[in-house]
Amino acid sequence: MIRQKIFDDISSKVNEVLSQGPAKDLEKNMRAMLQAGFSKLDLVTREEFDVQQEVLTRTREKLRQMELRIAELEKQLAPKTGDDTPAES
Repeated sequence: MIRQKIFDDISSKVNEVLSQGPAKDLEKNMRAMLQAGFSKLDLVTREEFDVQQEVLTRTREKLRQMELRIAELEKQLAPKTGDDTPAES
């Protein structure tokens, strides 16, 4: 238990020093540099990606339904073949 308290004290002191020292500035600079680099890339957020994926899924489903409907209409419009058709010689 005493070891855990000592570890916690050391950890909090290290975090305090790092948050006030040059490491914090380095973190801010790195974050800004990464954000600038990412903004130059043509990236999208996960939310935008998920929205577009859902739109694509709905579009594919509508296309599938339309293809089925067109096939049904083509079947209805196709000339009927059977016993009623005169045979050619």
